Amino acid sequence: MNVKREKIFLISLGCAKNLVDSEHMLGSLKSAGYALARDPEEADVALINTCGFIQSAVEEAVDTILETARLKEKGSLKRLVVAGCLVQRYGYKLEKEIPEVDAWLGTGEIGRVVEILGNGFPAALSRFHLSRPTSLADHAAPRARTTPFYTAYLKIAEGCSHGCSYCIIPHLRGPFRSRTPDSLLREAEEMVAEGVREINLVAQDTTSYGRDLEPKGSLEDLLERLVGIRGLEWIRLMYCHPDRISDRLLALMDSEERICPYLDLPLQHINLGILEAMRRRPEGQTHLELVRRIRSGNRRIHLRTTLMVGFPGESEAIFQELLAFVEEARFEHLGAFVFSPERGSPAYRLKPRVKQTVAKERMSRIMTCQAGISKTLNQEMINRTVPVLIEGESRETSLLLAGRTASMAPDVDGCVLINKGTGVAGEIMPVRITKAYAYDLVGEIV
Repeated sequence: MNVKREKIFLISLGCAKNLVDSEHMLGSLKSAGYALARDPEEADVALINTCGFIQSAVEEAVDTILETARLKEKGSLKRLVVAGCLVQRYGYKLEKEIPEVDAWLGTGEIGRVVEILGNGFPAALSRFHLSRPTSLADHAAPRARTTPFYTAYLKIAEGCSHGCSYCIIPHLRGPFRSRTPDSLLREAEEMVAEGVREINLVAQDTTSYGRDLEPKGSLEDLLERLVGIRGLEWIRLMYCHPDRISDRLLALMDSEERICPYLDLPLQHINLGILEAMRRRPEGQTHLELVRRIRSGNRRIHLRTTLMVGFPGESEAIFQELLAFVEEARFEHLGAFVFSPERGSPAYRLKPRVKQTVAKERMSRIMTCQAGISKTLNQEMINRTVPVLIEGESRETSLLLAGRTASMAPDVDGCVLINKGTGVAGEIMPVRITKAYAYDLVGEIV
């Protein structure tokens, strides 16, 4: 068989940063002559790019692998390849647990996907391809974007060097390493030439960008270059570390319309003792002071945060402190998750543990509180006319269009449902908001 005529079906799990890796693998395979299948049952090879950050992600990955492996039993699928964080985390232990997989690629080996698939997996070679993650894909690396034509993710750095006690990302992804600004500018320009209107900057910590370069750079320097790209309408900042929000960054966001008035700011907690145990104690100002500083400009910055409940030592009184913070900070977008004790992380050994039932109940209370806040904030939008990026038909029904304001990130936030007017997918159009719910808005094109 000519392997270059094989059809590949890719499943990408996890975050947007993982999706960029998947797109690079797809691009490399496409450049090598492989065809891309739209359905796993049509494919000769299934490639699953996994997440392994927390236990729930591990369980999702294993379930997906086992479900896909059943297609091999039917005879429709010839080979199954698994890549990414799950492989980097568990390594050779996986072979005994899931023998149906033909090849395993860690995060340091995904750049070799064409070479590994092309060797046909002879028995003489190891099925495992593991190495310390040090590589960094740049603008020259092939990439087949899977997002809608008008939006894209730009990964500005890889890895992490923070060492939060609950996190194993440095082990899975290696140390923090930035791409060069010239490479990023060139890729962004190519995206815009292909019709991209919105670029979302992603990394494990976007605000640490450039500190490891020689000469040193910064996120602010990069943004000043990106806003000069003609045709690029929205630039959104994701995964910003709370200790890296500079006055210069806020001044840029206040003055540059192309930078979305949006900050994704994972705070994790508010209690100083818990943050100390997390190795995330804030430098110089509390989280509430930071929120107030961000909102002190002329332009309203919409904030998304992520909070962790049930961290070891979190008493009911400490949780009440966190809940009171949510009520006072009034985030536009908020996600919460339960602490997951991950082997290999320092927090795995911390005591006392919070019962899972208690932690889940706390998460529910946080999200109920946030739903009320979000609905109130959304109701303030009624009768306002705002720019909306039209995405096309709603996933709910073909009778409605869907879109997003500049304060809504793709995949993680709500949307604007449009019930009147003619919209064009990929265009930013004025929409008057007529109704508001906890997470979504309803409006009509003006």
